[in-house]
Amino acid sequence: MSLLKLDIYGVRNIQKESIIPSPAINLIVGENASGKSTLIEAIFILGRAKSFRCSAIKSVINFTQNHLVVSAQTLQENGSHLHLGIQLDGKNIEIRINQQSKQKRSDLAYALPLQLIHPKSYELLDAGSQIRREFLDWGVFNNDQNFLPAWRRFKKALSQRNALLKTRRLEQINVWDNELVYYGTIVDSYRQQYLEKFKPVFIEIIGRFLALDGLDLRLVSGWDTTKEFSRVLIEDQDKDLRYGFTHSGPHRGDFQLLVNNRIAKDFVSRGQLKLLVMSLKLAQVQLLANEQSQTGCILIDDFAAELDVVNRAKLLHYLSEMACQVFITATETQDFGDLSQIKNYKMFHVEHGTIKPV
Repeated sequence: MSLLKLDIYGVRNIQKESIIPSPAINLIVGENASGKSTLIEAIFILGRAKSFRCSAIKSVINFTQNHLVVSAQTLQENGSHLHLGIQLDGKNIEIRINQQSKQKRSDLAYALPLQLIHPKSYELLDAGSQIRREFLDWGVFNNDQNFLPAWRRFKKALSQRNALLKTRRLEQINVWDNELVYYGTIVDSYRQQYLEKFKPVFIEIIGRFLALDGLDLRLVSGWDTTKEFSRVLIEDQDKDLRYGFTHSGPHRGDFQLLVNNRIAKDFVSRGQLKLLVMSLKLAQVQLLANEQSQTGCILIDDFAAELDVVNRAKLLHYLSEMACQVFITATETQDFGDLSQIKNYKMFHVEHGTIKPV
C-alpha cells in the first residue's frame, strides 16, 4: 500500500495542501511549528481516525474552519486503487472509501496500516500496560481478520458482566462468565500466536542496531494462567463485586520485553530503549509484509531527536530496503545525513503550513 496523492484541509496550520509523495521515502524539512509534524498527523488521522498529538480532535481543526478533511488516493498490493477520506468536526466522523459513506474505522485501518515513531514512542515500554496492549492488538488485528470479531464479542461480554457487578445482580452472571471465558481464551490465543511469529522478526531487526543478548518477548495474559480462566473468575467474584468491575482477563493483558529474564526498561539506557521501541514498530510492519504481503506506511516524526547519526544512517538504509512508504520529518536537511545511497526519495519543505517539493 502507498499513498499516490494526499489532500489535507483544515488540519492545524495547513489550510489546504496536496502532495504527490514518493512510494518509497519522503523527507519533510521545516522549522519548528512550520507544519511538518502536522503533515505526519494528518496521515495518521487518515489511517487511525484520531490524532497522536492530543485526545480532543477539536484542537487539531484549523481555527478558521469548523471541520478537517484528509483524503488520499492509494495503490493497494493487488494493483487496485482506493480512495480514502475522513472528515471530523469534533463531534461527528464521516469515513468514505471509494466514495461510499458509512464505512467503519476498522475498514480505514485495514486499508491504510500505519506505524508511528515519534519522541514519545519510548512510552511503549516505559508507561502502563494499555499502550502495549494496543500495540500488540494492532499487530494481531492486521495479521488475522478473525481477531476483531472475537475481541468485540469479548468486550461485549465484559461490559455486560461489569454492569451486573455494579448492580449486584448475579442471577445472569454465569451466562456472561461463559461468554467471557470463551471469547477471552480465543483473544489470548491469537495474541500468543502473533507474538511467537513476531519475536524472530523483532530480534533480527534489533540486531541491526543494537547488540543485546538474551532478548525475549513474553505475553502477560491478564490472569493467572496456571489456573483455568473460569476458575479465576469464580475466585475473583467477591473482589469484582466489591469494586464493580472484572479484574482478570485479556482486557488486562500486556507483554514484557526481557533481556536475560529482566524487564528491559528497568536497566537499559534511554538510547537503547528508543532503539528497542523503534525495532518493535518496524518489526510489526515487516511481519505484515511477510505474512500478508501488505506493506504498511511508516511515519517518523522528529528524526534527529530519536536517533544518533550512526543509527539514523542505519535506519535510512534499512527503510530503503523495506520497500514500503515512509514519511520522515526533521528541522534540517543535514539531519538526514548522506542520501547518496538512497535510490528513491522525495524531499518536501514546509513553511507556515505550505508544503512544497524541493
